[in-house]
Amino acid sequence: MPPFVFREAPDCASIDVRNSVSSPLSLTMQRSVDYVRTLTAQARSARANRHLGFTLAGVAGAMNAGGYLAVHQYTSHMTGIVSSAADNLALGAGDLVLDALGAILSFLLGAACTAMLVNYGRRRGMASEYALPLLLEAMLLLGFGVLGARLAAVEGLFVPATVMLLCFTMGLQNALVTKLSHAEIRTTHMTGIVTDIGIELGKLLYWNADAQAKPRVAANHARLFTLCALLGCFFGGGVAGALGFKAIGYAATVPLALLLCALAIVPALDDVRGALRRK
Repeated sequence: MPPFVFREAPDCASIDVRNSVSSPLSLTMQRSVDYVRTLTAQARSARANRHLGFTLAGVAGAMNAGGYLAVHQYTSHMTGIVSSAADNLALGAGDLVLDALGAILSFLLGAACTAMLVNYGRRRGMASEYALPLLLEAMLLLGFGVLGARLAAVEGLFVPATVMLLCFTMGLQNALVTKLSHAEIRTTHMTGIVTDIGIELGKLLYWNADAQAKPRVAANHARLFTLCALLGCFFGGGVAGALGFKAIGYAATVPLALLLCALAIVPALDDVRGALRRK
């Protein structure tokens, strides 16, 4: 018969406490990671598109309003810039026409860059096909926040490098959201958003006098909420961005860069882990 060996019983109370503390915490962390992963996942959902759109609308509002204080020019919507180019051309102000052209080309190149990055990731089956443009945008904003004062003195394509960088990032972001939502959501300019809100309000206020008339005019309440939320996020981001630039200058874009990095880092790490496993 083997000798009897006494083993101290485990402290059940300590085990229960440890499990009750760590398990919910780890579960919450895992849910947070999974949620962030869905925002830029390859498989899209209306919920993920909305939540990512709300966040990026706030970022765009902050960059547009705050950036105006830094570069004295709005950079997220091309309508006004194209109109100013036409006005200045008619007035013979060739230098201002070139300024507008530089901003337009920068925005255009940003949108093209997004298309290239997304298609590159898609062809290779990367989990980060939609995260890559956000990571690039984060790096550009970080550079703007750290080197903004120096970049302001650098002349780019007819305009300062700061203007080019902001227009490029706005084109980058607008193309990304347009591509992943199939043009249902826009985040960098509010003209279409306000127009769509007006359309839905018109439907909401319409009086269907003839109950038998088909089709019945009715507002899409879910769409109206999404549109109003996008507008509110853009406005709120604009207020925060303007206050940030007023208080700390170019460094106000650093928190925006960190936010974008947090949105995009999980799929990027998934790709890194996958590549390491294949090796």
